[in-house]
Amino acid sequence: MHQNRRAFTIGKVPQAAFLDLPARSRKPRTAGLTHVLDKGLPIDEVRALLPSCAQFVDIWKFGWGIAYLDDTVAEKVALLRESQVLACPGGTLLEIAWAQGRSADCLAWAADCGFDCVEVSNGTVGMPAVEKQALVETAASRFTVLAEVGSKDPQAPVSSHEWAKQARADLSAGARWVVIEGRESGSVGLYEPDGQVRSQLVSALTDAVGVEQLIFEAPRRDQQVWLLRSLGSEVSLGNIASAEVLGVETLRLGLRADTFSPVAGRAAGESLQ
Repeated sequence: MHQNRRAFTIGKVPQAAFLDLPARSRKPRTAGLTHVLDKGLPIDEVRALLPSCAQFVDIWKFGWGIAYLDDTVAEKVALLRESQVLACPGGTLLEIAWAQGRSADCLAWAADCGFDCVEVSNGTVGMPAVEKQALVETAASRFTVLAEVGSKDPQAPVSSHEWAKQARADLSAGARWVVIEGRESGSVGLYEPDGQVRSQLVSALTDAVGVEQLIFEAPRRDQQVWLLRSLGSEVSLGNIASAEVLGVETLRLGLRADTFSPVAGRAAGESLQ
């Protein structure tokens, strides 16, 4: 792993650049993504946040159906584009539209709002896999597609084989990345009810499609730490709270006790090898 001294400039004042840190890909990234969950931030807060965190954010998801209710959604999407952040409406919104026979209308609306990206999921309404993949293919003609695998129902069975099969199929249908369900709570799908990571599921998914094509929803710090230590600093993490973007980046770079390595420049995952 290369060591690099990183320096950014804010105005005329250079930031600190005296540490050897793990190599970190720069935007536009294809791996090591940070995927933010927007729970309804006012536009002024988004405008205030982006100068300090945009360089570390790759995807900004308007959670659930929030984008449908937000009168400033097009303006927020434009702000995100200016900062090279992909904007994405929540997959639940498209699922509900599909259930009402309005998926084409939803995609047309997303394009009108300026969204670069859409999420196609079937964790809420039980869309059959074959129809989900058809919707992925349709959406991929206009958008970058995130395809989510997993159910939001805590009682739904979790099969490593089935999830890996779905991930491969969604990518074949045109998805750019596959999002692994963990919800905002971090207590379903990828996680046991107590929040522990289902390690066999992670292994099956990474073996099936490669870590670089997966985004693991990881709202909790202990889950972020587990994934970074197990898969390295370039693992993609999703459902990150907007206020925690910089904190997640410190975890990636070993600037926090949870992932610090005494050997300078090692990635989080390498420190355990």
